[in-house]
Amino acid sequence: MGLRLSDHLIRYRLVPVCYYLLRFYLSLLRIRVIGEASAYEHYTEKGRIIAAIWHQRFLPALAYVVKFRAFRPMVMISQSRDGELIARIAERLGLVPVRGSSTLGGREALMAIARGLRKNPGVIHIVDGPTGPKGVVKPGLIAMAQVSGAAIFPIIVSADRAWVTGSWDQFLVPKPFSTVTIRWGEPVHVPRRLPKDRFEDLRRDVEKRLIEAYAEADLSSGWKAPL
Repeated sequence: MGLRLSDHLIRYRLVPVCYYLLRFYLSLLRIRVIGEASAYEHYTEKGRIIAAIWHQRFLPALAYVVKFRAFRPMVMISQSRDGELIARIAERLGLVPVRGSSTLGGREALMAIARGLRKNPGVIHIVDGPTGPKGVVKPGLIAMAQVSGAAIFPIIVSADRAWVTGSWDQFLVPKPFSTVTIRWGEPVHVPRRLPKDRFEDLRRDVEKRLIEAYAEADLSSGWKAPL
């Protein structure tokens, strides 16, 4: 009974409150997008893309992701209790949550996303989540692209004014009325047949691209944020 009551409170009380508070907060951000045209063309014509983003920066990106809700992009969310709340909010934003992570249910979630990419053209993947280490791209990103044939598009998010939390990844919370810049990077294509050493080379390459692009974006924004 206690578990059922808890589920009821999450679904019918906590989720709506959190969702509308989130939408209100996101409405206060000024979103500037760079490099969308080529990515959108690939998304609509060729399909199957993986938008790769750090856990630290996914919050402000939610103000932009609703633009793609008609395509029902997927996102991997952990199987934890907190993940249940996040998954229900993600559904309201137009995303398709797939439950799993690198620590629990990761292989099953990876295969579910690979299968889902046959119908849904895109997935948003938090490459170092849910527990880190910070700034390290986990192998699941490359495996997902290899199995599905989807192109990896780095997503670079920066803000000119923000708070930084004390979490493991120093989570970024842009201040109200700040300008958030979202830039699409150049795509990375992963061949289906990939030697083990080349697999690691690609993982490191994507990681390096993200680190360098975020450092450049933060410098351009005029505010130095921790990576």
